[in-house]
Amino acid sequence: MTQVQPKQPAARIESEQQALDVAQQLAQQFRAGAAQRDRERLLPDSELRQLFQSGLGAITVPRDYGGIALSTATLAAIVTTLSEADAAIGQVPQNHFYALEVLRVNGSDAQQRRLYGEVLAGVHLGNALAEFHSRAAHQRSTAIRDGHLNGTKFYATGALFADRIPTAARNEEDKEELVFVPRHQPGVTVTDDWSGFGQRTTGSGSVAFEQVPVAAEDRVPFQTAFERPTALGPFAQILHAAIDQGIARAAFNDMLDFLRQRARPWPDSGVERASDDPLTLDRTGRLAARLAAGDALLEQAGAAVDVAQHSPSEESVARASIEVAKARAWTTDIALEAGNLLFELAGSRASLREYNLDRHWRNARTHTLHDPVRWKYPAIGNYVLNGVLPPRRGTL
Repeated sequence: MTQVQPKQPAARIESEQQALDVAQQLAQQFRAGAAQRDRERLLPDSELRQLFQSGLGAITVPRDYGGIALSTATLAAIVTTLSEADAAIGQVPQNHFYALEVLRVNGSDAQQRRLYGEVLAGVHLGNALAEFHSRAAHQRSTAIRDGHLNGTKFYATGALFADRIPTAARNEEDKEELVFVPRHQPGVTVTDDWSGFGQRTTGSGSVAFEQVPVAAEDRVPFQTAFERPTALGPFAQILHAAIDQGIARAAFNDMLDFLRQRARPWPDSGVERASDDPLTLDRTGRLAARLAAGDALLEQAGAAVDVAQHSPSEESVARASIEVAKARAWTTDIALEAGNLLFELAGSRASLREYNLDRHWRNARTHTLHDPVRWKYPAIGNYVLNGVLPPRRGTL
């Protein structure tokens, strides 16, 4: 059994309000360098160390294991805040919290006590789930044989920065497990080969495992979390919705600042400032209302996830999936709308290198592809119209 130590010990967060305050403080710091990090692809190593040393990485740890078991709605609000400051930084902890939820749902008491203890100390969990050559996202060839892990992953967001890399792998019985692999050990190779035009600094590269020994204590059942009703799928999805909401807010706020300070109205428009143009005011007001609706949908979905976590059943998990699907579909639309409107109202100057405001559209266009919105609306409609429960999976 390998015990992993964080790079530096973490602070302990004791309350929901403290968690919100710490997130706001960090967001203010992260916002200052976000445009430059995206423009020059400067990976946020020090910023992520700050994030996990702050104690925010442990806010979902159950109370019985020393955490504060933060509500899902508040967690989503924190992810929104971080994503508004820097969408790449906001995305990195998503898989960390997802792995902690797998641990809560399927881990043994001994595994929970040990791994939660590491996270309370400041350990950062990355991920290695997706694979290039599988026909579908849930089909994976990475395998454990004779106590050793072999396989190759991609879209491994956060693995480059992590202390452990929770990895989806097939065991000897062809059942899927989540293996909490220590990042720094022989046979583990993390390659910084992510070249997306958005979310450029998430470190979403590739991970290769070659005859990596895995301890039984680091192997947590994974597949069974979807064979029975659990909140794992909607929990994962609400954090993605929160990332999109943060991207939308960043685009909206930068648009407001640009219009107030730099933009000029159309010639012969009859107004002296773009901020007085009635068409601009109309579009701005509409998006402001839609952003507020996104916050409300996230809060409503978070409450449904909490119910499904505390009282899991076919119906409570289905309702959580549907409420989260509503929020995810909505925030997908407004993230893209906000990026588009920024260009429409600010003009081509928004993409100038000195401003780099086009990163919001690029981030939205990239991240919203994670689980296409076209999967969400039919599931919502089938549930509302026909009472058909949605499938249990990590993408809904």
